[in-house]
Amino acid sequence: MLIGAVLSNLQSVINLFWVGHLGANAIAAVAVGGTILMLLFPALMGLSTGTVALVSRAIGGGQRADASAAAGQSLLLALIFGGLSGAIGWHYADTLARLLGVEAAVLPDAEAYLRINMVFSFTLYLQVIGAAALQGAGDARTPMWAGVTENILNIVLDPLLIYGLGGFPRLGVPGAAWASMLAQTVAATMVVRGLFAERAAVRIGWHEWRPNLKLAWRILRIGLPGSGQMLTRSVMGAVLMRIVAGCGTAAVAAYGTGLRIHMIVLMPAFSLGGAAATLVGQNLGAGKPGRARAAAWLATGLDLIFMFIAIFVMMTFAPHLMRLFNHDPDVIQIGVGYMRTVSPFYVFAALGIVLGRGLNGAGDTFGPMVCTILALWGLQVPLAIWLAKIVLPATQGIWWAIGAASLAHGLMITAWFEVGRWKNRKV
Repeated sequence: MLIGAVLSNLQSVINLFWVGHLGANAIAAVAVGGTILMLLFPALMGLSTGTVALVSRAIGGGQRADASAAAGQSLLLALIFGGLSGAIGWHYADTLARLLGVEAAVLPDAEAYLRINMVFSFTLYLQVIGAAALQGAGDARTPMWAGVTENILNIVLDPLLIYGLGGFPRLGVPGAAWASMLAQTVAATMVVRGLFAERAAVRIGWHEWRPNLKLAWRILRIGLPGSGQMLTRSVMGAVLMRIVAGCGTAAVAAYGTGLRIHMIVLMPAFSLGGAAATLVGQNLGAGKPGRARAAAWLATGLDLIFMFIAIFVMMTFAPHLMRLFNHDPDVIQIGVGYMRTVSPFYVFAALGIVLGRGLNGAGDTFGPMVCTILALWGLQVPLAIWLAKIVLPATQGIWWAIGAASLAHGLMITAWFEVGRWKNRKV
């Protein structure tokens, strides 16, 4: 799962690397488009949470037919939500890009990048939800190989489509979007085929795709608070980008670059959290809540070890990491400030992510949603607005607000997990 998560995030880093040579405006366009694309993740988070909870419980209880039925309904829901996202992107990509208040020179590329990604987002939904079904049954290898294929294709296609090498048209920033979508389509096909395979950990047939409103509602009922949690994060990300945009294009490019680097660092937390969700769900299905708790804490401990090492590397080599993507002195200076301020707080991000995913695996999604809303909207956003006015440079105040929210969120999730109500959660 760790390899698969790193590969998934590597695609955006590959795009950022190649686009970075086009200048700060191009980086800002990708950062703006990526921020708005995060608005897709609430539905993805909700569907994947409901899928993992139902599939893992069914597998733990030895009910493979129920697991297959849940996986089939999840894929049907993925197609529906992906189609809706595509329609919104086709008609409103320009409006969404303007909401973040970036400079006029950034808008055309940001709109094109966003529209391409959203129109073909149904492939992302199929890939993520299909992977969640497989992982809920304990198969993380199929999604991993899909990710390997996706990244190889992306590495090959990016320079061809961005710079027009080998007789391909020079598309610039939109070329990065087309490269990602083509690679993503192949990966989604691999994941869905894996679910139809004869020896699949959870196998579906075409009859599992028939609408089952009761089962679909069970998936959505579990996933809705998870969607609310992710929606809170996504909207907050857009608001925070709007606050950062008030500091100039260099600040947007620096924040976008630093955020991508931090997402790589968080991949072990997401993957170990995914493993914790599977193990918590399967052990609760088997009637072993004590073992479920131990698995979640073991995953958290493993991520904390990694996080301490990663923080040391980011604090020490922040300028070098920023130069991998951009050579603009202003972007590097602001980006180094971001990394050295926010990175130490990622110890608490490990707690919030891994234990939060463990709670999701138990079907407890309401508590993490409340903790997320309090940390981000009750603390981070108002603190960022206030500190940006009284701290110089303003970006440094925003970075401190991000760190404070990570600390608060991690502590609240840990407290909720230890209360232990999730052990009796029915799905």
